[in-house]
Amino acid sequence: MVYHTHQDRPYWYESAYYLLTDEDVERLENATNELHQMALQLVDEVVQRGDYDLFCLTEFSKKAVERSWRDRHATLYGRFDLAYDGVGPPKLLEYNADTPTSLLEAAVVQWQWLQAVAPGGDQFNSIWEALVSRWQQLKATGAVGSVVHFGHEESVEDLMTVCLLRDAAEEAGITTIGLHMGEIGWSTEVFRFVDLENQPIQSLFKLYPWEILAREPFGDRALANVSETRWLEPAWKMLLSNKVLLAELWRRHPGHPNLLPAFLEVPGSLADYVRKPIFSREGANVSVVQGGVGRESTGGGYGAEGFVYQALAPIPDFGGNRPVIGSWVVGDESCGIGIRESDGWITQDTSRFVPHCLG
Repeated sequence: MVYHTHQDRPYWYESAYYLLTDEDVERLENATNELHQMALQLVDEVVQRGDYDLFCLTEFSKKAVERSWRDRHATLYGRFDLAYDGVGPPKLLEYNADTPTSLLEAAVVQWQWLQAVAPGGDQFNSIWEALVSRWQQLKATGAVGSVVHFGHEESVEDLMTVCLLRDAAEEAGITTIGLHMGEIGWSTEVFRFVDLENQPIQSLFKLYPWEILAREPFGDRALANVSETRWLEPAWKMLLSNKVLLAELWRRHPGHPNLLPAFLEVPGSLADYVRKPIFSREGANVSVVQGGVGRESTGGGYGAEGFVYQALAPIPDFGGNRPVIGSWVVGDESCGIGIRESDGWITQDTSRFVPHCLG
């Protein structure tokens, strides 16, 4: 993991670790599985009613969501970010359903750390095994072909995330081909996306956000070809990688123990809340309000589509260190966690990763 340090500060941080009990694991696993099923139910309801307007999707995006959901296009993975204090129920902060990272450190690096410092110890971490098994399922059911292309931006973190996923796919017997997103072509002869060898791309894992892809020059063609090219993650994940999900889940399940109150308008009933852009990444353009006063905020280029207002979560404070748990789903099952830690309320791409073990 070559990005272990950010600007002379550790990103991979092993001067501390979190100790979880079996009860903690059970709470996190149950909450993750239930949240995942609630999210899938929400997608089904939105598609059945054609009720897309709140999600700020393009017309082509709406059609792609509907087609991919009705055709039951498969999903590979996702990551729920949870606030958990070890006492109360885990609370959903957001769902990274389309392009989740921090996978290498959660699935592999913290496991290697455990073997080095506590041989024979255990972790809530079967992420790698779950990925290999999921690729095997996708291949066996025809959800992907025998060759899968992997597209990503030209960043080191994205490259290493994709490399891990390619390794898991190859262990499952799938041939993989890596591409930068800008290297994907469109053939007017066969009306298909093609690779650098001009070969049609039948299955494509993309570490690239749907909401950005949808607005690019070839976005309409990508959305119109959600069945001809099998995309991972599928187009219906646009409903789940969208912060409107938080408000819609709360509207459908008010008072649910794993949800925080969330609204599409400034909540007059809440003095402590977080404002999040409908589309955003890595903690950008987030504002924290306590007692009606702004306490913390981040910059960025998001927010044009609007915001979601979510009650401030009970994130524990361990001597100025605030952990957020990334709880991984592969296929439809919870399979492990990673923990990111920040000095303030907002978790960003430079927030340190801290390992955990069971005891």
